[in-house]
Amino acid sequence: MFKKKKSTYQWPLKRKLIAWACALYIVGFSSFLFLFYGPFTSFKEFWITSAMTTMSHQYLATWIYSEEYIQKVLARNTIQEVDEVTDPSQIKFRKYTTTIYRNPYEKEILMHEKDALYKVIPISGSGYQGFLVAIYDPSRIHIATTAYLGERGESILTVSQRENAIIAMNAGGFYDPDWNSNGALPHGVVISRGKVVSEFRDAGYGGGFIGFTNEDKFVLGNMSRDEALAMGMRDAIEFGPYLIVNGKRSFIRGNGGWGIAPRTAIGQRQDGIVLFLVINGRTAASLGADMIDLCDIMENYGAYNAANLDGGSSSELVIEQKIVNTPVAGGDNGLRDMSTFWVVV
Repeated sequence: MFKKKKSTYQWPLKRKLIAWACALYIVGFSSFLFLFYGPFTSFKEFWITSAMTTMSHQYLATWIYSEEYIQKVLARNTIQEVDEVTDPSQIKFRKYTTTIYRNPYEKEILMHEKDALYKVIPISGSGYQGFLVAIYDPSRIHIATTAYLGERGESILTVSQRENAIIAMNAGGFYDPDWNSNGALPHGVVISRGKVVSEFRDAGYGGGFIGFTNEDKFVLGNMSRDEALAMGMRDAIEFGPYLIVNGKRSFIRGNGGWGIAPRTAIGQRQDGIVLFLVINGRTAASLGADMIDLCDIMENYGAYNAANLDGGSSSELVIEQKIVNTPVAGGDNGLRDMSTFWVVV
């Protein structure tokens, strides 16, 4: 009787596959140990600062490193803000008639169509991409909020449509105790069109008031609510840190302690032109920016005063009712519900 011959290749093939899997595991695990526990201090500091400045992903650092080591890294990466309040007298609105520009950045800002309200400038650098929007009439900039303050936030598209906004950008942070809140309660004092519409404890990220006066001048200052109102603040939030105050740049040690992430910032030049900045992050095309990158961009484009705004999954930019950047919050269009927004109406 014919006897079936046993296979001579199946088991060796399985052994090879198992051996390859084991080898890949060993290489992967060794690479993990080398990166996270090896001599690459810059990588470890990037990883820890990026994770610890998020509200929902701090476990990426705390699962790997001790609390003591994390605090040592954070202490080596700090930002020292300029301890001043903006001097509004240094902001002097002007209309240009010259075609002579001091540098390519100024040319990008000042070359625009006649009577243009804004201009979008693509931004790119080492590891990041984004958009800078130059706004030529600051009187049109206001703070808008969710219609359900204290109850729930709203999408930037919803708010933009309701406000009939030409441009909308996220503004301050909001209370997020479980890292999955609905964006109902903004941190700090919120002033919209001259009225205090919300007041809650600040986010503790440095900075202070960030806003525009009745004279359309962008002011930064660590002050009380009453002092801000007495100064003529018409639209403002509280957040930070400050990047540039009265033309003086914050001192940044290491990467500033904020790591690399999607970023949002706002500033004003001495000629009155306002700068909205949104940097994409957490994607293959754009990892994100740190505080040094934000300072560099704002300084290059002539910001006399500039501040960091809520970033990460909150970084969002809408122009003409269309999402311009690449939000990463998940959900519909990558957007998240939030409480405060800068709008150009």
